Amino acid sequence: MPGTGFDLSGILRRIRRSADLSQRELAARVGASKSAIAAAETGGGGLDVRVLAAAADLAGLRLALLDGDDHEVRGMRPDGVRDRGGRRFPAHLDTVLSEERAWRWEHRPTLRRPTYTFDRRSPWDDAGTRAGDRPDDHLVPQPGDAPEERAAARRLAAIRRLREERAHRFLAGELRSGDPGFECACPPACDELDDRSGPPVHTESCPCSCDLA
Repeated sequence: MPGTGFDLSGILRRIRRSADLSQRELAARVGASKSAIAAAETGGGGLDVRVLAAAADLAGLRLALLDGDDHEVRGMRPDGVRDRGGRRFPAHLDTVLSEERAWRWEHRPTLRRPTYTFDRRSPWDDAGTRAGDRPDDHLVPQPGDAPEERAAARRLAAIRRLREERAHRFLAGELRSGDPGFECACPPACDELDDRSGPPVHTESCPCSCDLA
């Protein structure tokens, strides 16, 4: 194709020579018409990339993307994060954990927060600047990514820190012998009220009312 640096005619001829196939034979093997193969070789038409990939496979070859230094560039990974509808996020935008953009949901407390979201790009940003330090791919789902799970992990980490601090103070003689240290005494009703999307929520009769978000 003119201007693209992609010599479809030469590549098709190379494939046919490597596979030792005539135009008619190649067309039959890849499910294309002989006229389509002939037109592609003479520059009179294009060719579906799936047909071209199938043709290359017959010759023991494969199609690839190369960067300016002739290094192969892989396609985006298929197991990247998706939205709640199972759809992939826009390839040109960067995905992030929704928790990192929690402010987007602060004014919508009743709206269920998704696990993943994406950053929109500014139309005034320079394209070269945007691509300078961006991740190569989208996030890949990991256990514990959900906002509720991350909040629960923070609470547990905070409880552990308090216990370690009190143990240190006890060994230093700052606490009386037998001090039981901190124990969360929240009843199960607190967990039912608290969706862990913000500050801790407690029942009116909660004897603990800890703040370990």
